[in-house]
Amino acid sequence: MAQTHFGYETVDEAEKARRVRGVFDSVATRYDLMNDLLSVGLHRAWKAYAVAAANVREGERVLDIAGGTGDLARAFAARVGERGQVVLTDINESMLRVGRDRLLDEGLVLPTAVCDAERLPFADGRFDLVSVAFGLRNMTHKERALAEMARVLRPGGRLLVLDFSRVAEPLRKPYDWYSFKVMPLIGRLVAADADSYRYLAESIRMHPDQATLKAMMKDAGFGHVDVHNLSAGVAALHLGIKC
Repeated sequence: MAQTHFGYETVDEAEKARRVRGVFDSVATRYDLMNDLLSVGLHRAWKAYAVAAANVREGERVLDIAGGTGDLARAFAARVGERGQVVLTDINESMLRVGRDRLLDEGLVLPTAVCDAERLPFADGRFDLVSVAFGLRNMTHKERALAEMARVLRPGGRLLVLDFSRVAEPLRKPYDWYSFKVMPLIGRLVAADADSYRYLAESIRMHPDQATLKAMMKDAGFGHVDVHNLSAGVAALHLGIKC
């Protein structure tokens, strides 16, 4: 069986899928709280910036992949209006359930689907925008997932990828200390789960850096890709236009 990485470990691909699912099953109910604590609230500013950069217009169709607790889907729905559509998806049922229920509590009913980004169950050219925030990093075959995102976009459609990335050199040592010492500690104290947050820190280091991901998106069929570093590269927004 083919092998891949789970954080710093080398595992079978099927094992990675099972273990990633376990991570998000574990953190689903405390996901937003932990994001606020670990990023000191910055993840909300990053998402707001991504939504603004996406420039979603009324009547457009949006696919939010790995949409988790629904932050981006909620923001996009307010912009596309009644004539548009936002589809919320996640491969993890626990995460999707939390997001769907939260949106329902706010009176917002969106189509939701449990699906694998590497095998999207949507027609070619169906969407104007595809977004994936803090999800590409956990996918086993990133090239395959990016190709699928390109497939379901219309020509000229936009792909928005927001994820952790390579931090600027002067901050790397303190950022490493925070990632490998503080994050697992907070995970243990608040979520009773240090291992999931240790995996998070490792998965960030294994994720392609800004230039590599830009090249991967171009290879997948995006003719123009802009890269926006956020918080000195702690996160990065890649915005691609399909050829």
